[in-house]
Amino acid sequence: MSLRKINGHGHLLPEPHQIPKFMKDKKLFWIDEDKKFMRQGNWSRPITAPSFFLKEKLEWMEQHDIEHGVMLNLSQLYCNGLNLSDTTAAIQFQNDFNAQVQAEHPDKFTNGFVVQPLHLDFALSEIERCVEQHNMKLLCLPTHFINADGNWTSVADKAVDPIYELANHYKLALEIHPYDGQKMIALQDQNWRFHLVWMMAQTADTLHFYTLRNIPNRFEHIRTCFAHGCMLGQANFGRRMQGYNGRPDLFEGTTSPAASLGHPNLFFDTLVHDQYTLQLLKHRVGVNQIVAGLDDPYPLGEMEDVPNSYPGKVLDDAVQSNIITETDRQQIWSTNVLNWLG
Repeated sequence: MSLRKINGHGHLLPEPHQIPKFMKDKKLFWIDEDKKFMRQGNWSRPITAPSFFLKEKLEWMEQHDIEHGVMLNLSQLYCNGLNLSDTTAAIQFQNDFNAQVQAEHPDKFTNGFVVQPLHLDFALSEIERCVEQHNMKLLCLPTHFINADGNWTSVADKAVDPIYELANHYKLALEIHPYDGQKMIALQDQNWRFHLVWMMAQTADTLHFYTLRNIPNRFEHIRTCFAHGCMLGQANFGRRMQGYNGRPDLFEGTTSPAASLGHPNLFFDTLVHDQYTLQLLKHRVGVNQIVAGLDDPYPLGEMEDVPNSYPGKVLDDAVQSNIITETDRQQIWSTNVLNWLG
């Protein structure tokens, strides 16, 4: 029997002509006509693989025997710091694009939709719209957002509870993904430090509050996946416990991080880049809570055009190193992704 593969973490760009003119006029997001760069404001990023786009994505999936892909929202469209009007326009464009792709290729894609917690009333109405009108079941959230006071705050903050309550009502899957580290951390942007180091810190920070506020147990019908294995969150579990136990005065009214460890509704993807980090993830949360995630087609994803990389490499390496079994690998590639999506 061949290995069934469901990719739980991928990304898809619209074609340049599919992006409304106002998006470029307001510098919210656009793609060059030659499809070599994606842009936002004064920021740009090279489009490094043809499979950023739908036709080529389908060809890439067939080439690598990937039956189905979970396409997350574009991080550039979290809309952190944007006013309500621009946020509404940008997010509805993103969500409608993802909904259309899912509707046209339901056998190939489960696509996420995104909301911006700052604009709470719009966020709640957009969740309802995407679920009721578009039959979408995966809500994407940034690890952090700019609150009404202009301060960066974790998406696990109590102000976001109405979003979790509605997601719980609809029994949604959730994806929590980092971005905008360079706007949060006063360091020079060089050598990709915000993607290689600070994204990991952002995700660990939100896991910290997600568990302290006991969100997995309080909202029992949502199933949450943290991107990139939340690898720093796994590595510093002991330090968080030491702090929780050593300074109880700083943790009044919170729940021990241990209460959510290995929780059946808390998942982590495999995009950790080496089998020994995956080994830690396995020991920390258990095989059942790990979902295959490639982060394609970014060069930090498991892409075949990056030296010493290809889709599924970390799982193959883990089998070869006797860290997981063949049965574990199949479960991570398929059953666990389905359990997360519900």
